[in-house]
Order: sequence, then structure tokens, then C-alpha cells
Amino acid sequence: PAFRRFQRQFLLGYLPALAADWLQGPLLFQLLQSRGFLRSQIAALYSCGFASNVAFGLISGVFVDRLGRKKSCVLSSGLCCASCLLQLSRDFLALAAGRVLAGLGTSLLFSAFESWYVHEHLERHDFPAEWIPDTFSRVALWNSGLAVAAGLVAELVAEGLVLGPVAPFLVAVPFLVLSGIFAGKNWDENYGKNRPCGKACGEGLRGLASDPRTLLLGLVQALVESILLIFAFLWTPVLEPHEIPLGIAFSGFTAASAAGSALFRRGVSGRLRLQPL
Repeated sequence: PAFRRFQRQFLLGYLPALAADWLQGPLLFQLLQSRGFLRSQIAALYSCGFASNVAFGLISGVFVDRLGRKKSCVLSSGLCCASCLLQLSRDFLALAAGRVLAGLGTSLLFSAFESWYVHEHLERHDFPAEWIPDTFSRVALWNSGLAVAAGLVAELVAEGLVLGPVAPFLVAVPFLVLSGIFAGKNWDENYGKNRPCGKACGEGLRGLASDPRTLLLGLVQALVESILLIFAFLWTPVLEPHEIPLGIAFSGFTAASAAGSALFRRGVSGRLRLQPL
């Protein structure tokens, strides 16, 4: 019972932030296009978000450990809130700043929350390490459902509100506020090792150099992520001329992704006992 209470407390803080992140995906291209920007300018705005995510990702682990993981979770919500509100602007530089903030907030979203949970699970509550996958499998299940729902909600609010494609970004703000307030009021603070950034990066590089399989895995994952980011930019202009509802299409993509993940888990753990290459 104590573990379930702790797990529920984590999910109540983390899932609203994930829901807000998904809400910002379906209509971003359409929003920027409605502001009158050329496709090359939209590509530059997308790149601002991707670049800030990559650049900050190199030091996010050290940053989170020093600042405090709970504070980093609250900061993630604040940065994403500011990014969503900046989408109301029609100024290119303001929108670029919004994409940069979104990249920073997303980098924290996918590092600080899980780091906080693992530390609390093992160090403060002394729960068995074997229970950690149970929590993250629940997160994965909920995250899939939230992704599908986000596309539907984005389509509904964009059609139903006079604000158009900026509406999902405004709907995401209350979720981010809820996540930040809940984490700030109900979670305890914890910190990681206070390591210099250069030393941490050096350890990572040495780890890559010492194990060719790790380097190969990183390269493969980088290529897959690159393809996904190109797809994230291209799918809207490809589907828009056919008058396909973008939110519904987004839900279809995420539902297919969730189905693929479920089939993979069934394949490696079920009767087939498939082995990943």
C-alpha cells in the first residue's frame, strides 16, 4: 500500500506534464503557417526547438543534480508554460524564443521526473529495485493513451474555439500549472552527485569509446530520432492539401506507435520469445 501511494503521487505529478507535451504536437506546423511564415522560416523555428533540446541535453543531467530534481521538474513546467504562451505572438523572434524554451523544458521533462522517482524509490522509501519497471510500464501505458487523446482534444478545441490552432497550446497551460504546483507542494527534494560538467561529459565519451556496441546503439538511435524529427516536420504539409483533420491523423500515428510497442513487448516476452537484434 505504501508503494502504491508513492507511485500514485508520482503519476499525479508526471502525467499532466506528459499530456501538455503531447497537446503541443498536432497543430504546431499549422499554427506557424497561419502566422504567415514561409516553410523555410517554419523549418528554422522547428530547428530552434530541436537544437536547444540537443544542446541542453548534454548538460541536463549535471544541471538537474545540482539544482535539485524537484526544482527541475517545476522549472520544466514553467518553461513549457512560457513557451505555450509565446505561441500567441506573431513575432518571429518571440516564437523562436518559445521554441527554445520548449526544447529546454522538454529536455528537463524527460530527465528530471524519472531521476526524481528513482532516487525516492530506492533511497528515501527503500522499495525493491524490481518494482521500478512496474511504475514505468504504467507511465508508458498512460502516455500512449494521453498521446492518442491529445490529438482528439487538439482537433476539438481548435475547431470549437475561435482561437484556432493556438488553442491546444492554451489548453496545455493548466496541465503544466497543475504538474508544477503538485510536484512543488507534495514531493520532497533530492539531489545527485555534484560533478563538474566536463568530468561528466568525459565519462560519457570514455564509455562510448570503450564499448563499440554502445557507440553503435547510439548511432542507430540517433538516425531513428532524425527520421522521426523529419517526419514531425513533413507530415502536416503532406496531409493538409487532402483536408484530413490533423488532430485525428496525429491520434492515428500515436495509436499505431502504441500498438507497435505492445506487439514488441508481446513478441519478446510471450510465446514467440523473439530476440531483438
